[in-house]
Amino acid sequence: MLRNPHLKRLLPCALILAALSSAIASAQDAAPAATAKAPVAAAPAKAPPVPLLWKVSDADNAVYLLGSFHLLKSDDYPLSPDVDAAFAAADKVLFEIPPEQMTDPGAAAKFMVAAGYTDGRTLSQVLPADLHEKLTRLMGKQGVPVAALDGYEPWFVNLSLLLGVSQAMGFSPQLGLDMHLMKQASTAKKPTGGLESMEDQLKVMDSSPMPEQIEGLRDFLDRPTEMPGMLADMHDAWRAGDLAKLDDLTRTEMKEKTPQTYRVVNIERNDAWVPQIQKMLDESKKDDALVVVGALHLLGEDGVVEKLRAKGYKIERVCSACAAGTADLAPPATGAAAPVKEAAGKR
Repeated sequence: MLRNPHLKRLLPCALILAALSSAIASAQDAAPAATAKAPVAAAPAKAPPVPLLWKVSDADNAVYLLGSFHLLKSDDYPLSPDVDAAFAAADKVLFEIPPEQMTDPGAAAKFMVAAGYTDGRTLSQVLPADLHEKLTRLMGKQGVPVAALDGYEPWFVNLSLLLGVSQAMGFSPQLGLDMHLMKQASTAKKPTGGLESMEDQLKVMDSSPMPEQIEGLRDFLDRPTEMPGMLADMHDAWRAGDLAKLDDLTRTEMKEKTPQTYRVVNIERNDAWVPQIQKMLDESKKDDALVVVGALHLLGEDGVVEKLRAKGYKIERVCSACAAGTADLAPPATGAAAPVKEAAGKR
């Protein structure tokens, strides 16, 4: 089965949706059956998520790489002490997109423009007849005419449906790890920045070849009841810090089944980010940084971690909750997050 490639963009790497969830919500009158929000029952406190956190260092400073999940629940907090210590150690915090661009009042309008067509086509023209009929039936159950979606490309319709599923399960973009740390950085008055611009990420969102966009929407409409389970599996793997499972759920099949989307969403962006991280290491003699990106970007041979390892930097996974023998695990030290605190103390 092709796991929905746009689900992977929504969860591990499409940070822009967190900031623009209000734009998607404004279009939900024309979108998904899955947008109804279910009541979220109180749950017992959970252990903090096991962080996807690496320390990348040279002789004089370090960059901490943190793999984010862009849609989280309130019981995903508090975070691991390892993340708290890395945040405290960082002189600056960088995200995929600069926080000020995320909160730009004009961002939602830009997003809606990117979601539309530039060549005069409509959704009803690009979708195969059988898929259009499935979408019509889905919309009809909600009393919404499918024509209301005609101005949107399939990727936007798909992501709107998936965002609706996530919200019904109690996930929120505003609780995503990126948004949480953006607020924390603002409160702490730490300098922030981004690895790419809002326009860059909009281009990525809109760059999937039309056949791959259509296939992603088909995957949802063929098996809508499976999407909550897929989302839960991804979230569970992220919470557990299970690299192998998360890689299988988010990267491996995406690379095989939608190679062009994978190249644009993952490889090209990673290749653009690595030199920026190298510059933080090579040109600074004391300042540390925390870089927060979608977890997909840190996984596998195409991930930022392996690309930096290949350039000769020291790589350590910072994870006090990980079992001994975990790959890259920092040497045992006194205190849950001692390897990070050590870096914090060097200033």
